[in-house]
Amino acid sequence: MDTNYFLKTRILDGGMGQELLAKGLKAKGSLWSATALIEKKYHQLVIDTHLDFIKSGADVIVTTNFSARRVRMIQNKVEKQFNYANEKAGELALKAKQISKKNILIAGGLPAQNDTYVLDQRDKKIIEKGFYDQANLIKPFVDFFYLDVLCGSKECEIALNVTEKLNLPVLVGLHIKKNGKLPSNESITQVVEKCRNKNWLGLISACVSPEIIENTIDEIKQLKIPFGFKANLWRTEEPVPVHKFASPTDEIGANPAEVMGTRDDYTGEKFMEFSKKMMTKGATILGGCCETRPSHINKISSLKN
Repeated sequence: MDTNYFLKTRILDGGMGQELLAKGLKAKGSLWSATALIEKKYHQLVIDTHLDFIKSGADVIVTTNFSARRVRMIQNKVEKQFNYANEKAGELALKAKQISKKNILIAGGLPAQNDTYVLDQRDKKIIEKGFYDQANLIKPFVDFFYLDVLCGSKECEIALNVTEKLNLPVLVGLHIKKNGKLPSNESITQVVEKCRNKNWLGLISACVSPEIIENTIDEIKQLKIPFGFKANLWRTEEPVPVHKFASPTDEIGANPAEVMGTRDDYTGEKFMEFSKKMMTKGATILGGCCETRPSHINKISSLKN
């Protein structure tokens, strides 16, 4: 693909996992969106949800394998479905693209490999295997990899080594806290200076509130790389890991929105005004994460014109 792709304004999709729940997905245990990959009855729902974001103006959709990381599958006693779930994420995204007949790109999601929103303290080899196994399964279906909600330079370096071996470019998504730093307590600048390589397509704030994005965008702008965001609309500014509110033994998995709340007042219009303001700072990569709907993406898609 064109490594200068994100020099122009591009629209990413919104929050697939939460949108699937809103459309009727009944998650199991702490599997969240991975339930929709494992259970065939939800496959059409995944395709339709991808299509909703494409119809809303997304230039890029992300595979919905965020919770299909190996550690989550082991916790929920469905590790045997690991290959199937990740391959299916790629297949369903590609099917949606084919149905849409639009020239969109597919980003292969590579989430933090342990808990979300916290630094992975495990051995490097374990983390590397997690990234590699997911990346290798989805590679045939995607145009580039998206490092989703990474929390420090340790896991960023490991993931980038994996994506370099697989010879695909990468969009890097870092999670940032209210203090403007990553959960590792490193600054954004420190992580970029330590990890940046020739395969970077851009840098985004991943699953971060609009307020934190706005407070840190000047620092990111100075890094001289295409940048932007996938903003969440949780009511809490600092979301919590899934083990805080869901257990693998739950017959019906908890909806994260029940714990972290949803900013119902953050309409598509408000999201567009926020995005427009970030564009004046130089942001070219605009998208949503948890609780951003197709209606939000539809509004910001008008900013390309």
